[in-house]
Amino acid sequence: MLSRIALRSVAGRQSATTALVARGSATDAVGERDEKNFPRPVRGEPGKVRLGFVPEEWFQFFHSKTGVTGPYTFGVGLATYLCSKEIYVMEHEYYTGLSIFVMVYYATTRFGPKIAQWLDKEVDAVENNWNEGRVENVKFLEQSIEEEKAAQWRAQGQELLIEAKKENVLLQLEAAYRERLMSAYTEVKRRLDYQLEKSNMERRIAQKHMVEWIVANVMKAITPDQEKQTLDRCIADLSALAAKK
Repeated sequence: MLSRIALRSVAGRQSATTALVARGSATDAVGERDEKNFPRPVRGEPGKVRLGFVPEEWFQFFHSKTGVTGPYTFGVGLATYLCSKEIYVMEHEYYTGLSIFVMVYYATTRFGPKIAQWLDKEVDAVENNWNEGRVENVKFLEQSIEEEKAAQWRAQGQELLIEAKKENVLLQLEAAYRERLMSAYTEVKRRLDYQLEKSNMERRIAQKHMVEWIVANVMKAITPDQEKQTLDRCIADLSALAAKK
């Protein structure tokens, strides 16, 4: 029984080592395990036994050749042969061992199931603890993947925000360009209006001075006699117009 457990533990370690070696090939490009071609190792369970220590395979081996009673007949016959030929001598150590065997058998049948249940619970607790750690690690990695996807989504949003800011800067530059263009237009128009007003003012001043100069020269050219004659003629014309009315 103990030898079978030792062999199975060694085989389990070898399979675990093989799984660790093949870990690189058991995972694909994205890091996910190929559960179909590389299944996860399962904790081995001891096989069935009879009489507390005899493997079930031995009985199956005899059952195909001698029937159901074959293993028991073989065991009793072998023990009888050893004892009758004094190959196995029944000295005082034999009875001591027999007493110990009876006590062990009693303890096994009395306390064995409870101890087995307790040990199974402890093994299940350790296995559940290992699985819990693995599940929590998987959840943590999945959460990290989701956070990474969210970070990528935020990064894409930042790209859109940067594009919007660039567009806003271009609009501000366009507004500043139009404002400066309007300012240049206003300044040029104001200066042209100033030049026009200046030209009009110079023309009016020149016209005024010309009129005053002509009037002054005409007034200088008129003598007092001509002025008196003109005044008399005007009075006569007015009198004639009054008489006609």
